[in-house]
Amino acid sequence: MKLRNVFIAVLLLGLVAWGVYDTAQKKKAPLSQPPQAAAPQGEGASEAAPGVAVGNTAVDFMLTSLDGKPVKLSDYRGKRVMLNFWATWCPPCQAEMPHMEKFYKKYADEGVVMLAVNLTHTEKAAGDVPKFVEEYGLSFPIVLDEKGEVSSRYQVVAYPTSFILDSQGVIQRKFQGAINYDTMKETFAKVK
Repeated sequence: MKLRNVFIAVLLLGLVAWGVYDTAQKKKAPLSQPPQAAAPQGEGASEAAPGVAVGNTAVDFMLTSLDGKPVKLSDYRGKRVMLNFWATWCPPCQAEMPHMEKFYKKYADEGVVMLAVNLTHTEKAAGDVPKFVEEYGLSFPIVLDEKGEVSSRYQVVAYPTSFILDSQGVIQRKFQGAINYDTMKETFAKVK
């Protein structure tokens, strides 16, 4: 029992050290495209600069879905989006998924999308994600961040991390850690 507690403490210290190191490394890298290259154009375009902070237009990306189709974040412009970064091995992610599925089923017809970005580069085996999706009965879109480029660009250091986007693609809220159905409901009630 004592050895187990020591092991857990060492593991937690290692995770904290890795998080500090990883955050320091990410501060050195550019976070998004320059505004002139990535800013939306045309009538009705959002005025917010692209980035990953609240108030920025979420940086667009394209990843592959579980069924092999390309999916872009901008495909969901006009809808409110919960952009969720997660992994199958993550206990808080496992706890959050049933809440996301329940919320998605109730509010999908009202222009709400759950876009779950699996941190595929952290998974033990390629088959873990489809097995997890089937086990949890998930019906919302899931895309695969196979190289970790999108999660790095969004500065994801804790799992799960969720960004709540309004219908113009502007980040309204960021959550690090699992959120429940009630929090989703309260948050989306304020997001247009």
